[in-house]
Amino acid sequence: MMPEQKNKWKFLVIADDTPEFKKVLRLAALRAERVGGTLVMLRIIPPSEFQHWMSVQDLMEEEAMQEAQEMMDQFAREVKEMSGLDCEQIIRKGEPGEVITQYIEEDKDIHLLVLGANVDGDPGPLVKAFREELLNVLHMPVLVVPGNMTDGEIDKFV
Repeated sequence: MMPEQKNKWKFLVIADDTPEFKKVLRLAALRAERVGGTLVMLRIIPPSEFQHWMSVQDLMEEEAMQEAQEMMDQFAREVKEMSGLDCEQIIRKGEPGEVITQYIEEDKDIHLLVLGANVDGDPGPLVKAFREELLNVLHMPVLVVPGNMTDGEIDKFV
């Protein structure tokens, strides 16, 4: 039996379009459910490169926000089906490393950051960022889920 916790453990996942994200989502959702924690999905919209006409840039950012919300809603439904958990959905604009660091500083209940890694060559920009710079800033465990894990392997892990 687990001791009563004042604050539930929160698992932070960075919601993106990579194939390995589905593995991250499954592992984090099932693990959070098992330990009585919660899941936070953070979607980061990179700064717009287009800055010639402000109204066009605003429209592009509005469309990106709408697409991000639709994607997050779909992922939230998948989490609910897998684990029964309702998850927090956060959408922020900015550079990924800065956004992640800032969000973790804001939410002191985040206990674990779960990232996915591509196993076919380049592990991905977030894994590289943590290896090269963010581990010096963040003081928490980072779990890296290989994109080639099967659902069965994930289920055994949690």
